[in-house]
Parts: sequence; structure tokens; C-alpha cells
Amino acid sequence: MELSESKIVERAVYQPSACSIEGMPTQLHFFHAHPAIMLRPHWHAQVEVNYVVRGSVHYRMAGHDLRLDAGQMCLFWGGQPHRMDESSDDSLYAGAHLPLVHFFRMRLPPAISAMLMGGATMLTSETDCADDRNFPRWRSWANSGDEVKARHAVEELLLRVERMFLEPYTIIALGKEGNAGAASASPSPAVERMCDFIAANFLEEIDAVDIAAAAGLHPKYAMNLFRKSTGMTLIKYVTLLRLSRAQAMLMNGNDSILQVALDSGFGSVSAFNKAFRQIAGMPPSDFRRDVRAAAAACVLKSHPICGRRSQEENFSAVRTD
Repeated sequence: MELSESKIVERAVYQPSACSIEGMPTQLHFFHAHPAIMLRPHWHAQVEVNYVVRGSVHYRMAGHDLRLDAGQMCLFWGGQPHRMDESSDDSLYAGAHLPLVHFFRMRLPPAISAMLMGGATMLTSETDCADDRNFPRWRSWANSGDEVKARHAVEELLLRVERMFLEPYTIIALGKEGNAGAASASPSPAVERMCDFIAANFLEEIDAVDIAAAAGLHPKYAMNLFRKSTGMTLIKYVTLLRLSRAQAMLMNGNDSILQVALDSGFGSVSAFNKAFRQIAGMPPSDFRRDVRAAAAACVLKSHPICGRRSQEENFSAVRTD
């Protein structure tokens, strides 16, 4: 009994902060750390690359469960609420959160982006000892302050993800929108330009007309091109970036719901509440209450390790906006 209680005390819990992936949804983040379990599902507007170096982890995704063991790597869209609810004591994982502007630079099979946005997870066991060395090096270079090294780390990572689709891989739990015909063409430079503009301006009052103009396209064509390339609409992507930012504010700040709505780019509380309910299944006020209640219970059970421990020291970010 004493041993069991000791293990619970040592169990770290992921505590997002305003400067983590939720609060900076347009930046590329590298990580190399012991993964902490999550108190509740979270979301972010990046594609997530996870490589398990040792141990095992378990995810609860929006439509399926996923267990990753040592030597496995997966790719999934962070915009789907997901939660790591198990992490072995010896687990170590590495990877990155890729904003869409980076994701679209890769030469992937045309249907992959739509399948990911629809809730599918891509899984491979085709990894080797080079991955054990490369992932921590990429994180180190990205965090070195050397622009050449940082750029090189990003380029190598993107090539590694491309290689995933040149070798055997598995598609797990295709979502409703994730089917092979959902995207018929690889993303174009125009989609990258739209993503760049959105990353720089999603907290402002922008719409499809503004985004299309930034890419030199007619609004209707821009909307169709973006949906064909990503499996989602322009406005849905903008809304997800705003919701990711709002999630971080609700978890860590004391601003009113109105202030959170305005600061995260929504024009009204009603629009914010409606969008938030769609992804979280509850209004933002209930989300904040539940997060704080869970965190308080965690502190009582295992203070001080569980209470405010985060993985910030294990993450690095490369600006893309």
C-alpha cells in the first residue's frame, strides 16, 4: 500500500501555461521529455509528431484510443481534443507540434491532410536508433539561438515526417471527414500564404475576403482551395487558433469570460460561447471551473510535484509568425 501511494505522489501532471502550445498556436514547438498525464483533454492548432523513445503512453482521442510503445511514432491533428491518460514511469517521448504552414511544406500523399483533420492518426513502427539521436538534437538546435541550426532542425524534421509515408504505416480510426477522396490535390503555395496571413492576424477581425486578398486569390476560390487541401474551412481554422489561445487564458488567468473572448479574437461572448461549446462540449465558464477543481484536487493529493509542475523547460519554440 505504501509503495502504491508513493508512485501516485511522484506522478507528474501536465499543466499548460499561457506561453505553451495552447497559448502560441502558430509556433513550431519541439519537445523531448517524460510525458506527464493530462487532467482533461486539450487541443491546439498544430499537427503533432510523437516518437516514443522508451516506455509507453496511452492517448484518448476524439474518436479512438491509441497506445504507443517504445520505437513507435505517430502523427495526428491537435485540433481534435485529446488527452494522454497513461504514461509509464520510464516513458520518454520526443517530437514536435507543427503549424499548418510547416505541415504544408511537406510532400505527403494528397489525402493525408484531410484524413488527419478528420480525426485519423498515422502510426508507424519503422523507426531506428537514428531517431533516438536526431529528435533531441533537433530540439537542442531549435533552442540554440543559432538561426542556421534552427532552420536545419526544422528541415530535417519535415524530411523525417515525409519518410514516414514512404514506409509501412497504419491509419487508425478515420474520422467522419477523413476519407481518401476528401483531398484531391497537394497544398499549393497559395495555401501557405493564407496560413502565414492567418498566423499573423488571427487575433484581429479578419474574414475569408481578407485572407484571400493576402494570397492574391478570389474569396470563393480561396475557400474551396483551402478546404480541398485541409479538409476544413478557412473560418474553422481561424476559429481553432482563437480557441487554442482562449483555452490557455482560461487555464491560467483570471480575466473575465468577456475579456478572454475579446483578447482571443472573438467579437462577442455569444460567438465565443458557441464556438467553445462545439470543441469542448461545455461553456468556457464550466471549462475553467473544472480545470481549477481538478488542479486543486491534484495539489491536495500530491503537493508539490503534481500541483504546478509543467514541461515548459522541456519545450522549445520556433516562431513562424
